[in-house]
Amino acid sequence: MKPRDIFLASLRRNDTPRVGIGSATSIVTTDLLAEVGVTFPEAHLDAEQMARLAAAGHTVLGYDNVMPLFSVWHESAALGCEMDWGDGGRMPDGHPICSSIDDPIRIPSDFLKAPSCTVPLKALQLLKDGVGDEAAVVGKVFGPWTLGYHVFGVQEFLMSTLLSADRVKQAMRQLIEVTVAFAEAQIEHGADALTLADHCTRDLCSPDAYREFLAEIHQELHERIRCPLILHICGDTSDRIEYIRETGLECFHFDSKVPTAVARKLAGEKLALMGGTSNLDLVLNGTPEAIEADIASKLRVGVDIVGPECAVPLDAPYENLKHIAVAARKLGQTRNQG
Repeated sequence: MKPRDIFLASLRRNDTPRVGIGSATSIVTTDLLAEVGVTFPEAHLDAEQMARLAAAGHTVLGYDNVMPLFSVWHESAALGCEMDWGDGGRMPDGHPICSSIDDPIRIPSDFLKAPSCTVPLKALQLLKDGVGDEAAVVGKVFGPWTLGYHVFGVQEFLMSTLLSADRVKQAMRQLIEVTVAFAEAQIEHGADALTLADHCTRDLCSPDAYREFLAEIHQELHERIRCPLILHICGDTSDRIEYIRETGLECFHFDSKVPTAVARKLAGEKLALMGGTSNLDLVLNGTPEAIEADIASKLRVGVDIVGPECAVPLDAPYENLKHIAVAARKLGQTRNQG
């Protein structure tokens, strides 16, 4: 099987000759930028640089997929958030559009024509044409919970879940259309699968809040978006993986704060697991031996796609990201079915 086929089969927990290798989030490090001759913020704003950097996930690191959206702000910038696109040592940041949950959300009818959307769409097409026969092309969209942070500000949005729950739900019903529209556009431009990132970790969203505000939304996204989805949530999500399993989503990209065996048990037989390798302990500070031991433990428990837990630190050495792929191939086996 080609790496592309292994990755896509692993998302559905189908049989593969070895474990999948990949990342649903950014694999960008400062030394990888230098290796491929790309710079920030240009790789957020220029499709050719974005595609070249993303392709390095396969051509340099040896992963089975490529993923070109390195920022969390593309949709939100298209909605009107004032942006600082960062620099070589700093990721982008933005400012809310609305000051109150009661402010109306105005979604431009042509938001997909904004550069912050057209650039990654073109990059996806370049990747599909360039490496798409060998590597899975993965896009990325943000769910309406995260878009709510961006549009209203984190504090205003979270306080409103307690004080104005109905208004929050109304806002999320509007924002889900942004997620779906950008997802459909990415599929049309070559995405085989999509990361669905929604920052509803335990310190920002209780398990009860997940069930009240998000479980139905994530199920709807699974039903409306016509490709496999990889849900990414940072932090300790052991109190909601069972709810995630019930949404029908294909794969969950999990944080090392969840013990791997616990994640596998909670995910059950149908929900694929991806990631879980610690950015701090292993991607940033690990040795080849420690990384290999971590990958071996992931295989024993039944992780379907090995890789880093989240967007990697810019100051990490990309050689440690390569060691993940080297270890997975060296061990020469598929994952235990769990």
